[in-house]
Amino acid sequence: MPTLPPNPIVYYGLLAFCLLLGLGLMVLAWQRPRQRQRLGRMLAGAVATGALWLTAFPPLRHLPAAQAEAILLTDNYSPDTLRQLVHQLGAGTPVWAYGNVKLPAKAKPLASLLTLKEQRPALRRLHVLGRGVAAAELPTLGQLPLRLHPGAPFAGFRAAFWPAKLSLGEILKVEGSVTAPAGAGPAWVVLRAAGTGSDSVKLSTGSGAFRLRYQPKAAGLATYELLLRRPNQPIRTEPVPVEITMSALPAVLLLTATPSFEFKFLKNYLAEAHYPVALRTSVSRGLVQTDFVNQPALALDRLTPALLARYQVLIADAATLAALTAAETQALQTAVSAGRLGLITLAEAAPLPRAVLGRADFTVRARPAAPAALPALSWPDAPGEARAPLPAQLQSHPNLRPLITGPNRVLVAASRRVGLGFAVVSAVPETFRWALQGHAPVYASFWNQLLTAAVPPAAVAATWRIGSWPHVLQPLTLHLTAAFPTTPPTVAALAGGPAARLALRQDTRLPEWSTAQFWPGAAGWHQVRGPKPATHNFYVYPAAAWLGPELAERQQAVTQRTTAFTASPTAQITITEPWPASWFFGLFLLAAGYLWLEEKL
Repeated sequence: MPTLPPNPIVYYGLLAFCLLLGLGLMVLAWQRPRQRQRLGRMLAGAVATGALWLTAFPPLRHLPAAQAEAILLTDNYSPDTLRQLVHQLGAGTPVWAYGNVKLPAKAKPLASLLTLKEQRPALRRLHVLGRGVAAAELPTLGQLPLRLHPGAPFAGFRAAFWPAKLSLGEILKVEGSVTAPAGAGPAWVVLRAAGTGSDSVKLSTGSGAFRLRYQPKAAGLATYELLLRRPNQPIRTEPVPVEITMSALPAVLLLTATPSFEFKFLKNYLAEAHYPVALRTSVSRGLVQTDFVNQPALALDRLTPALLARYQVLIADAATLAALTAAETQALQTAVSAGRLGLITLAEAAPLPRAVLGRADFTVRARPAAPAALPALSWPDAPGEARAPLPAQLQSHPNLRPLITGPNRVLVAASRRVGLGFAVVSAVPETFRWALQGHAPVYASFWNQLLTAAVPPAAVAATWRIGSWPHVLQPLTLHLTAAFPTTPPTVAALAGGPAARLALRQDTRLPEWSTAQFWPGAAGWHQVRGPKPATHNFYVYPAAAWLGPELAERQQAVTQRTTAFTASPTAQITITEPWPASWFFGLFLLAAGYLWLEEKL
């Protein structure tokens, strides 16, 4: 039976009009002079009138459907999966389309997941087809269980990892994996920087893991590119944004008991790298020689708290530390333990002096006479082969972090946490020979390894953390670790545009944690300002960038949600809905077309 409209006047008025129209068409067909096709015209008139009535008020039909279940279509969904799911759940199961999806038959557009929750509060399970929804949007659905039905297998960059921020001089490492269908052929992954390919790797089977390297040449916000090339296929390009910072170089104090090439070359290297550096060399008893670069001169004859407060790293040989007075030793140990100073000790084949912090863990042992060939040294990211005489080595200890290793992985340089600071001991002598032999990158890398391990940790400040893979027009969660600010921070695109205020929500468990949501409207670099003086830069990817890692993130979020919220079994029910009005309107057009055409013939 047809559905009744809310206004009975419209209903009965249209019913009377259709009855009169049908009766009039049948009378005209019966009274026409030509007897041919009389019955056909009468039948066509009745069909046209009935189809017109049913177009306005279609009859109801009963369809099977899964009780309290629905289907949500997202980008890259499979039509075959949709047909199978509708057949399984029932033709009456509601279907919504979310996002940039072409609407199939019977699907309704959905502007927000919150709207779905409000319109269907009794839902017990939601079937999501395609790429799914962003992890930040899932809390909108409350405790509604989800079941993900992925689309076609993804081909391209499946995963990628690189640091969002680097100090100038550090190596950028981009790692990840590529997936491809069977028999896809070889592929090349290229890291493009400064307009040219800087590093590349060939994947013989078209898929697998890759690792690429590049050393940035200038500070600032850089956007490199990762290219995936396959024979007879278009090149896939993904952005690799990195913030290259120019951190303040620590001031270094060098102390040596005797003049040596080791400290002379080290002072020159640090000076050329723009470190503030001071060198104190003991010439004879009670007589010292000083040298200052990139800083003003001051008295270095005694180590006092005021003097040590001017430096972040102290590098000394064992003989100098052994000659310190009790007051100097106390000032040195206090500065290191408080996290204001890092200590690097150049050890000899003898026990360390008492001034070395963590001395009980740094056990120096003499090595047997070296063979004719100098032993090789190794450390992470060494730019070349490094060989040096090794008269001594360090004994391994659980509290030591290895920095430099020698033959058979013996420990020759290590660091240890001491209070809030760090102590480093190196048993590698005569590193200046690398600079003399033209191995300047090896020399710089070695000392950068020791200096980085010894620099005191930075003071705690307000920090921002951004959710992974932020995309344009998708919710992004920003995490702040700091005291709750009195003035709301703002975020804006660096390319231009208005700044948006962030509404922070303070964590009830840890007051120094706060979160805010932001919907970026444009791709590119953005900056968060506040609480003063903190700023944070982050990159928003275009909608079509890095779909592989985002797909994996969405699938993981749905899997965790499925584990947390389990749907109760649902029964098959029958729902009532009107027949499609387009069917009856098409029947009306056929009947009316027959009447018009028969009149002309």
